[in-house]
Amino acid sequence: MPLAGNGGYTVRRYTLDFDWQAPRTPFEAGATISAAATQALSRFDLDFAGNTLHQVTVDGSPARYVRDGDELVVTPARPIPRGRAFTVHVAYTADPTQQRHRDDAIRDYGWVPTPDGTVVCAQPDGAKMIFPADDHPSLRAPITFHVTTPANIGAVANGRLVSTTARPGGRVERTYDSEQPIAAQLVQLAIGRFRVVNSTGPRGLPVRDVVPDDLVGDTAEYRSLTPEHLAWLEQRLGPYPFRRYGVLVGDTELPVALETQSLSVVPKDDLLGDRVDAERNLVHELTHHWAGDSVAIRRWSDLWLSEGHARFYERLYSDSHGGVSLDDAMRDAYEQHDQWRHDDGAPAEPAADTLFKVMRYDGSALVLYALREKVGAAVFERIEKSWVSTYRGRTAGTRDFIDLASRVAKQDLKPFLTAWLHGPRTPPMPGRPDWRVEPVED
Repeated sequence: MPLAGNGGYTVRRYTLDFDWQAPRTPFEAGATISAAATQALSRFDLDFAGNTLHQVTVDGSPARYVRDGDELVVTPARPIPRGRAFTVHVAYTADPTQQRHRDDAIRDYGWVPTPDGTVVCAQPDGAKMIFPADDHPSLRAPITFHVTTPANIGAVANGRLVSTTARPGGRVERTYDSEQPIAAQLVQLAIGRFRVVNSTGPRGLPVRDVVPDDLVGDTAEYRSLTPEHLAWLEQRLGPYPFRRYGVLVGDTELPVALETQSLSVVPKDDLLGDRVDAERNLVHELTHHWAGDSVAIRRWSDLWLSEGHARFYERLYSDSHGGVSLDDAMRDAYEQHDQWRHDDGAPAEPAADTLFKVMRYDGSALVLYALREKVGAAVFERIEKSWVSTYRGRTAGTRDFIDLASRVAKQDLKPFLTAWLHGPRTPPMPGRPDWRVEPVED
């Protein structure tokens, strides 16, 4: 995704204003972007797709702008010197039906309509359908949301509810603060008729579930497992890295859940079926808050670090909670690994259209399993805890993981992990001489 993200400036904060009207109905919106120039700027780009533009200002003065595909090219009235703080405001009409499609696990993404509102699934590059952004997984900034709706419609977003204010015409404005910087792909904005269910996790961590009114009771059993999931993951990865957590139950036909920061969206069907499957999905999205949300990936080819960790701990949890054993799941993945390499690229070698294929999930979890088999469970646990603590709130990539694993294990793991992550063939599994890879079929 070579056009994702932009150079020349750093975003310090997004302030987003949404004046929601009704389901599937365009509404007025605005984005105020506080930024600092990292070089002299005669013009700059924002990632922005669709929507009807009304006006762009820079530091209060009208700016010229043109659309170039998914780039909004802004030319301020006066050049911005290097090091100068500046503010961009974009006024536009948002279309809450706008989506794009991928032929992988993501399928349809962007605005995701529900019967009475919307949820947002922006991964991987769909935030630009929601608001003008510097949309790259390594780039994060805090976000303030101002969301106005009819009085009988609720609104939630990432982070903490700051205020609720009555507005003319029987409308209500809710303000949310993300509390911590957030990548554009992890933004959540949900609007509809739902109930907020509050509870607590380990050490009093606030847990906020957001549930459509008619699904509160039916989803309660599996949602109530979140404190147990938090405690289990904290034993293996260290303290939960954010100030709150919760599950947003999506009244949608979404094919996958998504780790939107502090409020994971989980399709309703995931919470209405088998407990083993439900827990796998819940633990998967929660794990991302350590790997993917807190420790952000440096580039999209590092996605294996995010999805591989989430799938590994999902499988590890399920192993002892009624699911398929980890060894059996990994042996099955091992048998198919050469085929996945052929079809989807090695774990750290995706193409744009194979980014969210199975190799980035079970195929990448297998890399972590192989590392554990090589260094032993105790050393592997130290690597994992060191990884999420060293890079907490930071960005890291594949080379960083290899270097850190080598330091913690006190051995050079670069040849071993490079073969697993980049090689054309699946290496032997340590300690498993009987495991075989199936032949590749074209």
